Amino acid sequence: MKQASLELTVGPVAHGGWCVARHEGRVVFVRHALPGERVIAAVTEETTRFLRADAVEILEASPDRVVPPCPYAGPGRCGGCDWQHATPQAQRELKSQVVAEQLQRLAGLDRKVVVEEVPGAPDGLGWRTRVQFAALPGGELGFRKHRSHDVQVVDACLIAHPEVEAVGAEVHAWPGAAGIEVIASSSGDRAVVVTPRPRRSVTVPDLDAPASVLLDQGKGRTVPRRGSGVLHEQAGDREFRVAGSGFWQVHPGAAETLLDAVLAYAAPEPGEWALDLYCGVGLFAAGLAEAVGPEGAVFGLESEASAVRDARANLRDLPQARVERGRVEEALDRFQIERADLVVVDPPRAGLGRDVVDRIAGLEALRIVYVSCDPATFARDVKWLGERGYALTDLRAFDAFPMTHHVEVVALLSPAGGTPPATSP
Repeated sequence: MKQASLELTVGPVAHGGWCVARHEGRVVFVRHALPGERVIAAVTEETTRFLRADAVEILEASPDRVVPPCPYAGPGRCGGCDWQHATPQAQRELKSQVVAEQLQRLAGLDRKVVVEEVPGAPDGLGWRTRVQFAALPGGELGFRKHRSHDVQVVDACLIAHPEVEAVGAEVHAWPGAAGIEVIASSSGDRAVVVTPRPRRSVTVPDLDAPASVLLDQGKGRTVPRRGSGVLHEQAGDREFRVAGSGFWQVHPGAAETLLDAVLAYAAPEPGEWALDLYCGVGLFAAGLAEAVGPEGAVFGLESEASAVRDARANLRDLPQARVERGRVEEALDRFQIERADLVVVDPPRAGLGRDVVDRIAGLEALRIVYVSCDPATFARDVKWLGERGYALTDLRAFDAFPMTHHVEVVALLSPAGGTPPATSP
């Protein structure tokens, strides 16, 4: 069926890499456009409530528009980047508007937001240290197209870190693979994590640069086929081990930037009792433990078994830090955690949710530091924390994912009126 084309005047930015337009009273979410532009848009999806479309011709361009540096960016091509057609400064302004709009719409808060540049990628390119490729049946690598299972084959990725590109994964075939992840750590380690197709073995090609090779067994488990399978990352003056494809910030400047922001808001004092929920491999727990000292304590919770092992290894010189495995929803009760001086939370994109918000509010902490990679779930949780007596005191936002719609937020929530709320709802 031929796609319908619409002439649209593009309105404000929306969460997810879209801009909002209207056609005959219906909302149209448009990709590859910028606010204020007049475009011809091809409809890609229609529902009873709205349309989705791609801007395929620009009739009147925004002054912030640039030619995308990547030949694979644009309508119908790679879905990995959202804003290659905008200057880096304009991208940060768009993300600022998104965070502010979500806070206003979902939490009822009017707040000016400034998305800050993260050091290490001034042009928005060459920053991604962990890149996941999809593989075609013949072994060619590429990226999924937007809202599609189709794969755009590529021979290079411009947002990939140079040490990722040095492996040369895209120029080789990977017969039997469903996907490949290439990782380059801040200490110089490289790894390739191979996900095989069902009941298939993978032929690993000769790589262009040395790298460990790991086999993904599913559910976060990897086994080394070549090399150790352990990478080492640096943040501040500490080194962190991260096994296989375990979580670490993908922007080379993000881990230290976020750590500094979290500690500034948390303001941990010697002797305090701190919680680090969704603690990963212990980045924030390490900083908290150093600050509270041996007379204080830090309790970390993480659901991923390999991350718990890494966190315990990373914190072994800090006996005041303890990390346990569990889901926050049940583990706070299981470990009988009833109070805390401060709480740091860094949940996945789904956010905390109502039950966890209620449980955290019941800890009567003087400071809650919320790290989020999703403005919508963050704003929703801020509203719920507000209902439990915690006010949004301060907020910083960081462009940890240039060229994409993603943004990282670090926020401080404090008891309204300065006194922790009562434990009962």
